Amino acid sequence: MQKIKNLACLFVFSLLLFSCGEYQKVLNKGTAEEQYKMAVKLYESQKYSKALRLFEKITPSYRGKPQMERVSFMIAQSNLNEKNYPIAGYYFDRFVKNYPKSSKKEEAAFLSAYSYKLASPRFSIDATDTNKALEAFQSFINTYPDSDKIEEANKYYTELRQKLEKKYFEIAKTYYTTADYDLRNYKAAIQAFDNLLEDYLGTKYKEEALYYRLKAAHDFVLKSTDRRKPERVEEAEDAYDKLKINFPNSKYMEDANEMLATMKKEKEKALAYLKKVDEFNKKNKENIK
Repeated sequence: MQKIKNLACLFVFSLLLFSCGEYQKVLNKGTAEEQYKMAVKLYESQKYSKALRLFEKITPSYRGKPQMERVSFMIAQSNLNEKNYPIAGYYFDRFVKNYPKSSKKEEAAFLSAYSYKLASPRFSIDATDTNKALEAFQSFINTYPDSDKIEEANKYYTELRQKLEKKYFEIAKTYYTTADYDLRNYKAAIQAFDNLLEDYLGTKYKEEALYYRLKAAHDFVLKSTDRRKPERVEEAEDAYDKLKINFPNSKYMEDANEMLATMKKEKEKALAYLKKVDEFNKKNKENIK
């Protein structure tokens, strides 16, 4: 029995050795046709990494030939299966553009968007692939509204939008929380919250964003000179009004009312001080005359 097992292992090892040797021989010295046949065979056997090396070799020879359509799709699919997601997204997109009459055009369009989605990192990292995925899904939804993949495409599009909403909300909050160290970040925070609210009208962060926008404007007033306070209080009052109009029963309204009262006092004190300064300057001018 042990002899039979040993023979079986030896047979499998020999097959693997022969297979690797044959692959290297075709890869390095095979004709384009031999490489094409082996690449397809490996692709169908789900050995995508090896298939990709052969596809790279034969691409120059098959460019412009009928087989190239099939090769292009298999290259994209192999990269997807090997988890080379940004590369897969790129190749599926190229397939759509290069073969507009292909029966696989719709599938490739969806897989391009899906590949970029898989490449999309967590919300706190660079959003390049997320934006590519959004554009690709939007294009797919517009081009194939009756596709059996439309529900899935809409679902992924929504997920990606929410990821970007969270990213831009957190960026705006970071500007606010670091403004004590750099006063310019108060203005940056206000602008970032405005951008979020303008670009994502139905965002789930709307109430919180309006509150933090008011808070940033309020804190900016307190750090401002008396000469700048009146105009900045008016800007902050606009932020207060937007929060109150949109969320009259907001959990933040008590705090917002306190901030409004504080700012009005600051405005009154600033105006009183500026009035005294103006009066003093007038008297000095009269005395000079």
